[in-house]
Amino acid sequence: MPARTVISLENLPQTNFVALHKLHTETASHHGSAGERAFEHAFLNMLGHVLPVKKGNPVADRLMRFIGGYTKYMNERAMEEANKRGDDDDAEDFDTTAARFISRVLRFLFKGSVAKDKVVRYRVMQCIAEMISHLGEIDEDLYKLLRETLIERVKDKEVPIRVQATIALSRICGADEEDEKPTIIDVLQETVQYDPSAEVRRAALLNLPLGLLTYQTALSRMRDVDPSVRKAVYASVLNPDKATADPDAIDVTHPRALKIADRERIVKNGLGDREEAVKAAVAKLIATWVDIVQIEKVKSTIAEDALSSVFKTRVDILDSLTFGDDYWTDLSPERAFLARVFVDHCVATKDDVRLESALPVVTMLAFKIQEAYNDLNAFLADQTMDDFLKEGIEDEEEDERRQMVEEERTDREFVIGEMLKLSVNLDYADEIGRRKMFQLVKDMISEEDLPESLVARCLDVLRKLSSSERDLIRVVVEVVHDLRDRNDDEEQADPNRADDGETTFGETPATVKTARAPPKPPAEMTEEERARADAMDMRCLSLCIGMLERVNGTFEENSTLEGLLGELIIPAVKRKEAALREKGLVSLGLCCLIARRMALNSFQLFLNQLQSTPEKHKIPVLKIVFDILMVHEGHFLGPTSPNGDRIVEFLMHVFENSELDEVQALLCKGMAKLMLSGFITDERVLRSLVIAYISPETADNLELRQCLSYFFPVYCYSSAANQRRMQKIFITVFKQLCEIHQQSEDEDIDLISPAQVGLLFADWTDPQKATVVAKGVPGREVDESIHIDLATDIVKELFDDDMRKDDRKALCLLLGKLYIPDTIDDDKIRTLKLLMHNIRARRPLRDLASKNAFVKFETAISKKFEKQLEDFNEEEYRKLEHLQELFEFLDDIIPDIDDVDEMMEAPKKRGSRKRRSDSIVTDATSQGAPSGDDRSNTPFSTTSSVASRTKGKGKAKRRRLSTSDDEDEDTETEKMDSPQTVKPPTRVMPKRSAAAKTRAAVSKVINLVGSDSEEDIEETPSRKPTSNLKKVQKAMEAARIDEKDLAEQEDEIPHDSIMDTTLEEEDYEDEEVNNLL
Repeated sequence: MPARTVISLENLPQTNFVALHKLHTETASHHGSAGERAFEHAFLNMLGHVLPVKKGNPVADRLMRFIGGYTKYMNERAMEEANKRGDDDDAEDFDTTAARFISRVLRFLFKGSVAKDKVVRYRVMQCIAEMISHLGEIDEDLYKLLRETLIERVKDKEVPIRVQATIALSRICGADEEDEKPTIIDVLQETVQYDPSAEVRRAALLNLPLGLLTYQTALSRMRDVDPSVRKAVYASVLNPDKATADPDAIDVTHPRALKIADRERIVKNGLGDREEAVKAAVAKLIATWVDIVQIEKVKSTIAEDALSSVFKTRVDILDSLTFGDDYWTDLSPERAFLARVFVDHCVATKDDVRLESALPVVTMLAFKIQEAYNDLNAFLADQTMDDFLKEGIEDEEEDERRQMVEEERTDREFVIGEMLKLSVNLDYADEIGRRKMFQLVKDMISEEDLPESLVARCLDVLRKLSSSERDLIRVVVEVVHDLRDRNDDEEQADPNRADDGETTFGETPATVKTARAPPKPPAEMTEEERARADAMDMRCLSLCIGMLERVNGTFEENSTLEGLLGELIIPAVKRKEAALREKGLVSLGLCCLIARRMALNSFQLFLNQLQSTPEKHKIPVLKIVFDILMVHEGHFLGPTSPNGDRIVEFLMHVFENSELDEVQALLCKGMAKLMLSGFITDERVLRSLVIAYISPETADNLELRQCLSYFFPVYCYSSAANQRRMQKIFITVFKQLCEIHQQSEDEDIDLISPAQVGLLFADWTDPQKATVVAKGVPGREVDESIHIDLATDIVKELFDDDMRKDDRKALCLLLGKLYIPDTIDDDKIRTLKLLMHNIRARRPLRDLASKNAFVKFETAISKKFEKQLEDFNEEEYRKLEHLQELFEFLDDIIPDIDDVDEMMEAPKKRGSRKRRSDSIVTDATSQGAPSGDDRSNTPFSTTSSVASRTKGKGKAKRRRLSTSDDEDEDTETEKMDSPQTVKPPTRVMPKRSAAAKTRAAVSKVINLVGSDSEEDIEETPSRKPTSNLKKVQKAMEAARIDEKDLAEQEDEIPHDSIMDTTLEEEDYEDEEVNNLL
């Protein structure tokens, strides 16, 4: 008899596709449909052995790839045979051996997609993902079933399953029809944006078909909270190798196809990222763009960052640049920009050799700036005349002319601005050149027609050339007074004095007090005069803002600022025009940063402006408020400040009621900085930030999400006190999230699960991660007991009867994720053990998963801290004053009376046998922990010897009225190691206040039964009125303890049980119950 050939699962992926296909076709051809079904049955049987294999098994992964490869090979052979026959009938494609095989395999997998086991669902989705690219043509019903299955699994609760379902779904986008709702594209876009798992978002991003409707969704992931997703945007979606491989192949992500705004956003977000890996991916991308696109002239720093990145990654470009005298002859915007960024790069890298060869002579550059500025003024004068002559003409040619004029004006301003930026890095050892540049810049800011974009650049040069801050302030104040003076400037100026920038503060009066004509009241001005006065005030306020931004001294040291404050800034704050009032507020805020007394007097003004200002105008005011709080923290948020709590409450109120995403993000950044700096320690603020981070309402506010995703780890790992605050708010946040889940069960809202929130808190409060940070900071200590306290809070919360099953399960599973150090304070570990013991005694867990997780955690604690728990006496523990609150909490807990109701409703189920509950002093081993020696050595056990446990009996203990089903099962299955059968001690009610509450609870049950009996009597007259009363009497008789047994047990075991009570109390309770009956 020939030996049987055994095909193992491990060897199956090595089988040749050809051999398997030959076996398949021969079986189908020789035995017909029966042979084909036999092959399919054998194939599915072997596939069924693979589905329960957990993720990560390489053999199972090879099998899944083999099934996908075989599907591809089988369809290719079927297509070749059809081409040889010349068969063009599409109807026969669905009735081939390959089509029938694929249909049966898919239908088999669809059944497993709804399996209860998550491993099976994962393998099913993995197999479908491998097959789906090679399915060929399938019938309409099978496609609809496939589509519905994948869309359903995209919302699976397990992350690996969602990943595989997303990959599979993305590969059938081309077969989707527009009338099918929701479309596959919509599902993928929603997954990319809102899935809580970064792994799923990344898989959806990499497999999302890019088009005009989807590429913006892909670009939005540049602000994702996870760095791997952000990196995938630059490295995979905007693939730099794809742009250089085929320059003619231009798709939506090609740099030439991207809009300028999109390119600016890519550079800004990428080079501004905090992760070095993301920056490296962006730098590589920009380096490939240099040869494809031209660097655009922009007003922001985006192009500058891009060019600086190119200089770092493409050294060949940096070496090829030279700046001779001919280069500065005719400067275009591009040439000026390149020279300025090159100089800044050399200064940043301290490359003095290249810097010396690139910098022009100071005097020559000053004349170039003067010439360019004069040309700009002449150009603007000519265009003003043309506009006056052509006023009222509206046609396409005129619109084109105006557009060209605007572009020309922008180019000229850009060139002047780049030369002024370059001037800051010049060497002013040449005194002639320095004086020339100083006078030129001063004359430029004195011009009314100076463009707004050049004001800040001129002030930078002026600050560089000024000998001190006082000199800078003096010059700017003089210019402001000159601009506001409507009389002849020449009469007030000293023509014989040449200002060379070297005059010191002591040689010049602080303020020039000359007789000036009083300003004309606004009511007496014409409309043209009022407009010109407002424009002049705007220019002066811009100068003040620029100057104050560059001042670091105090307001008292620069008395010349008082004139600007009273004549310009305060009147601007009182104006009704929004633009003037906004600039006035910014100027006042900058003054408050260098004047503490002014900040104290003006802070309420800014808070009032936040209440009255429209939402879109709150941003500058909020910046002022947070700047003042950061600079003068001790006077507003310090421990001695009387208004600190009110300020925090106000900011929280604005944060919770703001509707604009930019305002929310700014408030979030400000409060995060204040908390990170230690200025705010209020747990309410931290709780609000956490709620904002996990709230679905902020899912679209990527700026806020990214800020908080960076803030929470840095905040928690930087200080043990911060981790402690995070631990204290966990239960509150968890309960609030559970309420939101419960309220939104009927609504289609994608909320983060309580289990995920628990994992976030476990990570943020992990002492091990704080230890890594503390090693680099001398004197920094780590509190390793934070997770023990978190476990205590979790166990306390498990006493809540109203908690849902899923929420209780999430808390129990979270216990296993906590870090338990080797050394813990005795009080803390005993408190935790006491709470866990009372959970089993008074609130036993019903759910199997919760119970197993809880028992596992309790067993680990008992084994690890066995020595600290072995001498624990609860009576002595009660005497500690600082634990009175804990025992009051425990004494207020009354065991569930659900078991009482069950006994009263069905007493015959127990028969005459009176079952005792588990001992209150037994360890967690009675619920599933290891038996034997481990049980005897655990805390709360009466003794370590079986013989000693069988000698005497404990003090009298009352039986419970009933016991749960889980406890019944545990009691029946529990076996003792000793050959003797020991009757376990019974559980009793807690002492003191618990006794009275127990009597009240029993009375309530009896009254409820009595009331029910009366209703039943009224509804059913034939029923005996004493039936329910007899049930109660039988139940109470079953709960009583024989007095003789009590007397025998009383003298042998001391009163050391946590739940011990006295015989007198029990007799009193029994007597009272009898009276009630």
